[in-house]
Amino acid sequence: MTMIDEGVIKYQCNWIEAEPLASPVLAELMYWRDRLYSLGLIGVYDNGIGFGNISVRLGNSGEFIITGTQTGHLAHLTPQHYTLVSDFSWQENWITCRGPIQASSEALTHAAIYSHQPQIKAIAHVHNPQIWQQLMFKVPTTNPNVPYGTPQMAEEMFRLFAQENLADHQILVMGGHQDGFLSFGQNLTEAGEILLQSVNIYPTT
Repeated sequence: MTMIDEGVIKYQCNWIEAEPLASPVLAELMYWRDRLYSLGLIGVYDNGIGFGNISVRLGNSGEFIITGTQTGHLAHLTPQHYTLVSDFSWQENWITCRGPIQASSEALTHAAIYSHQPQIKAIAHVHNPQIWQQLMFKVPTTNPNVPYGTPQMAEEMFRLFAQENLADHQILVMGGHQDGFLSFGQNLTEAGEILLQSVNIYPTT
């Protein structure tokens, strides 16, 4: 698939269609996803392309549950809208996921962070044009010339961990991914609260 445009899955997705997941972390995922949707940080653009996604790592494994592709237009998600990423290679640009829906177009970005930082257990990736512009280069920011959803973006995030104390900030701006920024933590509550703090510091109105 040509590497273009927001919302397009840029990696090879080996999707194993399966029944909805049964995991205790789904309740937390659904709570935070719907809360971020209610704030407009997850949603859909006028052109119909959805934005924003969240994930949680399963224990100390490399597996994680993430929202499915093109679910941004839905105000409330159910277990039908989540999938398990069971294997991946950010270097070779592929993932394997199992569930009723394919993984979000940003799944490889989540995978890269989890593989690089074992202490990170949850990630929230959201969009807001005003906050994105105001946070740019005030917090760790990826090179604007590096496109999202690519191995190069993974390497750029690793640079931020090494050179700009990203682990301490727990929030980064994706300079080459318009409106996009993400936070992370040891659970979704921590990651979500960091996002809410950024909204309070940089109000949208």
